[in-house]
Amino acid sequence: MGRFTKLRKNKKFDYSPRYFDDKGEGSPFKIEHRLDKYRTTVDSPGGIRGRWNQAMSDMKNAGDRNLKWRFYIILTILILIFLYIIDFDLSIFYTQ
Repeated sequence: MGRFTKLRKNKKFDYSPRYFDDKGEGSPFKIEHRLDKYRTTVDSPGGIRGRWNQAMSDMKNAGDRNLKWRFYIILTILILIFLYIIDFDLSIFYTQ
């Protein structure tokens, strides 16, 4: 009965491709978000309050000034395409 109650030890596999040449870039199998290196709030010390203060200071910094306009233009185009697809009639807003 002891044979069935004893759990097996998990096997650990350390796979490295045969023709992989590591040029100081690290493992190609490392899971890391692409944008984490540009975020200031990732792995910041200080707990929740420190992260909150860091995020608020990031919001004060002006980023790309044209980003808002691009976002609004793309959003209006998508809304107009959606209204065209559902065949929305704009004549309900006009008086006759």
